Amino acid sequence: MSESLQYKSEAFAAIHESMEALHQIGAITKQTMDEFDQTCLTPIESLSPQDIRALRERENASQAVFARYLNVSPLHVSDWESGVKKPGGAA
Repeated sequence: MSESLQYKSEAFAAIHESMEALHQIGAITKQTMDEFDQTCLTPIESLSPQDIRALRERENASQAVFARYLNVSPLHVSDWESGVKKPGGAA
């Protein structure tokens, strides 16, 4: 599983972006910026097709029901589970 990062909230996004601008002009150190990264960003693990299917099966949901929970089409769930597509962003 690989990880990407997502802001914890819109407020954290605004704070982080401001600090990033200060870092770019040399007003704060890399160490300080790293601390803001840890505070403002949450790692998001990507799920493999097997992980997605296992999650759905653990919840005893069909692809159609699982899709409804996530507000996506059943075809998306099928594509995720077969590895044709990867989930992206919030569902």
